[in-house]
Amino acid sequence: MSILLCTLGVNAQEAPKAKELVGRSYIGIHGTRMNTDNDRLTANDVDFIKHANGLGAEMGHRYNEFSEFRLSYTHLNLTRVGWAPSTPSGSNIALNYLYFPNKENFYVMAGASALDVIETKLSVNIGAGYRHYITDRSAIYFEGNGHYQVDNTYTDMSAQIGFMYFFGDTAKKIVRTKPVVESLPVTDVVAAPIDTDGDGVIDSKDQCKATPATNKVDMTGCTVFTEENDTLYLQVKFDHAKAIIKPEYLNSIKSAADFLKKYPHISLVIKGHTSSIGPAAFNKKLSQQRADAIVKVLINEFGIESTRLTAQGMGEEKLLNPANNTQAHQENRRIEAEVVVTKKVALKR
Repeated sequence: MSILLCTLGVNAQEAPKAKELVGRSYIGIHGTRMNTDNDRLTANDVDFIKHANGLGAEMGHRYNEFSEFRLSYTHLNLTRVGWAPSTPSGSNIALNYLYFPNKENFYVMAGASALDVIETKLSVNIGAGYRHYITDRSAIYFEGNGHYQVDNTYTDMSAQIGFMYFFGDTAKKIVRTKPVVESLPVTDVVAAPIDTDGDGVIDSKDQCKATPATNKVDMTGCTVFTEENDTLYLQVKFDHAKAIIKPEYLNSIKSAADFLKKYPHISLVIKGHTSSIGPAAFNKKLSQQRADAIVKVLINEFGIESTRLTAQGMGEEKLLNPANNTQAHQENRRIEAEVVVTKKVALKR
């Protein structure tokens, strides 16, 4: 026991950060002890199952810093008590979701399983566990679960200990080495060229002396950029002869507001449209009201400056669907806004 505690203490500093585990999968083995419900009778309605011991294997995947999914199989040796005591076998095939509230070692879990104790039935479980990393790839864990078998209302309790091993590479940190100045005799000292920011271009030729470590640079030591497009497209549909914004479109309008806040130098033209039903003059006015309604929400609800927004009523001039039917009219009752922003993106090493 003292050797185990010493080993855990020495290797605790090697535990990986949660973000280093994201996207990585693992396999493992485990041992299980299950105390079964006292009402679990065998087929003769006299003997009963007292408890079970088992061994199994598992595979899992770290979905994000807080969450994992795990699929496991456990072979169970059941202890039968009664007139004909024996050790029949069973199994548990389980799919569990693990949640790490602090991204670290402690987790809570919930899941469902096909639990075979005398007969296979659906069972749900909740529990908690603790994981201790031995290295950045391996860990041991301890966990307890309560199981509830739905059909027969059996309640079982289990404790599990296991070992797991992660696959995939851990995120590597960029480490820059300092220039080494070689010591020479005092009579013949030659200083090595200095590269303060470590980008591969010496200071005497470096026109950008604070280049980020992850950026690709040119011969003058400056970041190399490429151009990418970022596009905003907003479409909101309206009911017949109305300019009232339905709640289901508020998230889309918020996304448009976020885009405008991200690029404060751009403006947005919001064009209102109608179907071909009704007089053209009425449709022209209605389309303006629809565009004005979007502008009002962007200003009052999301804090966009009015000088950046233009509302334009198009009436029935720009029909998406020229057909004269219900579906076409629904498609045409809308506002649309679109803008494309070209931005510079630094190339990475």
